[in-house]
Amino acid sequence: IPGMDAYRALVAQAERDYEGFWAKLARETLTWKKPFTKVLDESNAPFYSWFEDGELNASYNCLDRHVEAGRGAHTAIIFEADDGAVTRVTYAELLARVCRLANALKARGIGKGDRVVIYMPMSIEGVVAMQACARIGAPHSVVFGGFSSKSLNERLVDVGAVALITADEQMRGGKALPLKAIADEALAMGGCEAVKSVIVYRRTGGAVQWNGERDLWLHELVAGEADTCEPEWVGAEQPLFVLYTSGSTGKPKGVQHSTGGFLLWAAQTIKWAFDWKPEDVFWCTADIGWITGHTYIVYGPLALGATQVMFEGVPTYPHGGRFWQMIERHKVSLFYTAPTAIRSLIKLAEADAKAHPKSYDLTSLRVIGTVGEPINPEAWVWYYENVGGARCPVVDTWWQTETGGHMITPLPGATPLVPGSCTLPLPGIMAAVVDETGHEVPNGQGGILVIKRPWPSMIRTIWGDPERFKKSYYPAELGGDLYLAGDGSVRDKATGYFTIMGRIDDVLNVSGHRLGTMEIESALVANPLVAEAAVVGRPDETTGEAVVAFVVLKRARPQGEEAVKLANELRAWVAKEIGPIAKPKD
Repeated sequence: IPGMDAYRALVAQAERDYEGFWAKLARETLTWKKPFTKVLDESNAPFYSWFEDGELNASYNCLDRHVEAGRGAHTAIIFEADDGAVTRVTYAELLARVCRLANALKARGIGKGDRVVIYMPMSIEGVVAMQACARIGAPHSVVFGGFSSKSLNERLVDVGAVALITADEQMRGGKALPLKAIADEALAMGGCEAVKSVIVYRRTGGAVQWNGERDLWLHELVAGEADTCEPEWVGAEQPLFVLYTSGSTGKPKGVQHSTGGFLLWAAQTIKWAFDWKPEDVFWCTADIGWITGHTYIVYGPLALGATQVMFEGVPTYPHGGRFWQMIERHKVSLFYTAPTAIRSLIKLAEADAKAHPKSYDLTSLRVIGTVGEPINPEAWVWYYENVGGARCPVVDTWWQTETGGHMITPLPGATPLVPGSCTLPLPGIMAAVVDETGHEVPNGQGGILVIKRPWPSMIRTIWGDPERFKKSYYPAELGGDLYLAGDGSVRDKATGYFTIMGRIDDVLNVSGHRLGTMEIESALVANPLVAEAAVVGRPDETTGEAVVAFVVLKRARPQGEEAVKLANELRAWVAKEIGPIAKPKD
């Protein structure tokens, strides 16, 4: 969007003809097998549907259409492994790999509507697995590779998975970490009897337990398959995936996303928020286990036919300059990472020249973005000056697992930037700040962030729990027709810019990851030594928020060394119950 006048014109267009605005975008951005005639159906609010009589396939839109347009030799993914080895895969190669796995899944009896859980490392294989599911109309549910066997089991059971795709191990920071062993534990916990196939990608060649009736090596499974596979054409409202996120009550909720609306916004927001051009090299540092990896690695860039970098490892290995070295090596022009990563890299850069962005040639960068949590002004300024060379706009993007894509963000080159503010909503997004009764508050007054109209990439329901969906996102207290984001916000008196103030519920944002306090409390209380537990967040200069647990024991309180030992045992316990990201700091 070239400037603020163009932005305002688009906003006015959406306000004037909401359905026409979205219909035009959907026709321009996506390839439809059967064109839609209905745009928005609000008859069963808040269960909205978009483009519902249209038919398409997400994988076709991400792969085939580029190959058919003669861009098959164009690089889709530049994958850099933990150890620095680089693999490039073209659109034609990616399509062939997706088709082979799609055929193999179909041969195992997996088809439209069947759920497949993916518990994979950052890998081209992970992208192939997700796209292969989309190709056959099987909704996937990706579980982040850092989650525990218990968390994986809960998700396998809740979504009713028929298959699990995993790897022997994953490589992070020079260490091999188990995945298959954790998957085996999760399956042994029960409730997963429907899982008939466990497909294993051999990443490290490490030793694994093997169940001959159920387990299959990925490379053996796809070896004999054809590299073409007719896509399953699905209705636009067919679930593309279910992704679990923390809520304020204990159980994680399965956020269900549609095929048409989600894919439209995944592609469109990269064009707008990053000013994407075909010659750009895009790099989003998120993991495919989170929504950011779904939207801005697996679907958005591929739907555009973009070239993107994908990274297996961590930003601090083998040294703190790894990100900057990779931007230089791959000539990255659009870079997207989390404030927590930036804050931890600032510390390293101050201590070691090799970790400082100024030690690398970052002139290829054009736009730099942040995601996952609000960025504090100090980190924003450091990022802008040291990484962006004081010439790249910083797009501080506000959005959520539930929104499917960017909602409030500056437009590079158009929106005047303010450190710490996500500025203004994208065209078509009707954001507002309201009080407890759902009435808008004046600019300058804090309140609750809401979205006033449904949008195409929004959450459709909570998997298997429509009542919880209504209560969580369209509460009666606000009138029942406003989408409740769960974040507090304030708008600037003069500019109307939005600043996000943090969660208004019992959800913590640690390193850009959402954690429910109740979930961590339940994990602690499940420990035989613990009588009661209360979990709160406290500000942390690196991770934004840190988890603090107050624990009452069933026996006398230990002192000194023993107290330290017990605290570490409880941290390990939480890591085992939920995953290392949920470990209390204090």
